[in-house]
Amino acid sequence: MIQNAIVFESDAVIFDLEDAVSNEEKDSARIIVSEFINYSFGFNKEIIVRINPADTPYYLDDLKLIVSEKLDTIMLPKATEKTVRDLALKLDEIEEEKKITKRIKIIPIIESAKSVLQIERIAPLPRVSGMLLGAEDLSLDMGIIRTKKGDEINYVRSKLAIACKAYDIDAIDTPFTDVNDDDGLEEDTKRAKLLGLNAKSCIHPRQASIINSVFSPSSFDIEYAKKVLLGYEEAQKVGLGVFSLEGKMIDKPIIERAMRVIAKAKRFGL
Repeated sequence: MIQNAIVFESDAVIFDLEDAVSNEEKDSARIIVSEFINYSFGFNKEIIVRINPADTPYYLDDLKLIVSEKLDTIMLPKATEKTVRDLALKLDEIEEEKKITKRIKIIPIIESAKSVLQIERIAPLPRVSGMLLGAEDLSLDMGIIRTKKGDEINYVRSKLAIACKAYDIDAIDTPFTDVNDDDGLEEDTKRAKLLGLNAKSCIHPRQASIINSVFSPSSFDIEYAKKVLLGYEEAQKVGLGVFSLEGKMIDKPIIERAMRVIAKAKRFGL
C-alpha cells in the first residue's frame, strides 16, 4: 500500500498508525512509515500521519520517530482543545530538538460529543490547518445509528464547515465506507459540499476520482465565472460597482465567488 501511495489521485496521503494497526504491530508500523517518509523521492503529495491518541502508550513514541523535515501534517484522533494544544507544544519541542525548519501542521479528528462542543475553540489553535469529521466514532459515542444518507451528522457537518470557513482552514468530510457504492459516494460528497465542506477523506484510492470530480468546478461553473469577471472588468471601466449578466444582477459576493472558482480551476489544472 505504501509503495503505491504515490500514484493515488489525491492531494494528500494519510499513513494510519492508529485503527489500521494492531497493538502488536505498532512499533514495526511506525518504523516502516518513518523510513518511507524520510527516504522516498518524488512524493509530491501532502504527507499526513495519523498517530495514536494522546491517552495511549503509543502517542509519544509515534511523535518522536515520525516528526521530521519530510512530514507535513499530524492527524490527531480523539481530538479535544487540550490535546491539540498539548500536541502543538510537543511539536515545538521536537522541531527545536531535531532542528526542523518547517512548521508541521495539525488536523484534529472530531469524533466525540466533547470535541463537537469544542469545534469553535479548536479551529483557531496554532498549527491547525483543517479539521476532519470522524462520523463512525462520533455515532458510536452518541449511541446513534450511522446511515448512508447521513441525516444524523448534518448538524456536525454544518458546524465544522462554518468554523473552518471562519478561520480559513480545510473542512474535511468523513469517509464513505462502502467502497463498492460509487453512486452513494457521489451523493454523499455532494451533500457534504452543499453544507460547506471543501474536502473529503477516502478509505480506498478508487474513491478519489469521484470526490475530485464533485469538488472541482464544472465546465459550466468555469465558463460562467469567466463571463462574470469579464463583465466586472467592463463595469469597472465605466465606474459601475454592479452590472447585469444574462438578466441577473452581479454584485460583489458573486464576483468574489467567480474569483474563487477560477482560482480553484487553475489549481486543478482545469
